[in-house]
Amino acid sequence: MVARRRKRAARDSEKGLLSPPGYSAIPIKFSEKQQASHHLYVREHRVRGDTKSSWPQKRTLFVLNVPPYCTEECLSRLLSPCGAVQSVQLQEKPDLAGSPQEPKSKFFDPKPVPGFRVAYVAFQKPGGLAAALALKGPLLVSTESHPVKSGVHKWIRDYTDSVPDPEALRVDVDTFMETYDKKMAEEEAKAKEEEGVPDEEGWVKVTRRGRRPVLPRTEAASLRVLEREKRKRARKELLNFYAWQHRETKMEHLAQLRKKFEEDKQRIELMRAQRKFRPY
Repeated sequence: MVARRRKRAARDSEKGLLSPPGYSAIPIKFSEKQQASHHLYVREHRVRGDTKSSWPQKRTLFVLNVPPYCTEECLSRLLSPCGAVQSVQLQEKPDLAGSPQEPKSKFFDPKPVPGFRVAYVAFQKPGGLAAALALKGPLLVSTESHPVKSGVHKWIRDYTDSVPDPEALRVDVDTFMETYDKKMAEEEAKAKEEEGVPDEEGWVKVTRRGRRPVLPRTEAASLRVLEREKRKRARKELLNFYAWQHRETKMEHLAQLRKKFEEDKQRIELMRAQRKFRPY
């Protein structure tokens, strides 16, 4: 019975029945020593007619089930025999907008998701996509010429890469700030050009600008604003609305009266003790 099930599974695998609908399976292995194969499920990246996509049409391969040890360089090397690879991008989940993400800094980019991911592989020519869809495996991820580190060696490499180079970090920050300043200057210039100009429907956008530029809010000013908001909310609260609030208010008032009475008694005793006989 078990042997019959294995034969049926092997036959279904050969026919491609184990692949999701619309996908082709490409078996890969981490190394030659590994006996079991891992499958990548690939198909051509398509979007709906009314959806804009920055990925090149008829040249982009969408890949599912990418293992954690397979990096962008590994995917580019595995698929390079099919044709020249233009770009490779790994993501946690498919991008519904169908557009590549903006390049992020290697210093401030969040840690990659430690799990299986999806990938978008853009070829320079449509023939590369057709060859990738017809690709047969198994493909080797780690070879003698291109070894892929794993286990303790991978952890050591990740820790070494996590320590940034101060000079490279400074250059990266300067580049980011220059790009940001340029973007803000363009937005301000565009806003000045559109100020007072009616749009297609005849509406004019009105903005409020002071004569003096507003200074950035400091931490002390932010704390004062929060304290003011807290006092405002406290004034709006309903006081003595419930019966237990009445009881607590009365108890607090009585406690204050007793405390004041005791303080007055002590003050009178002190005055009596300090009083002296004055005949004149």
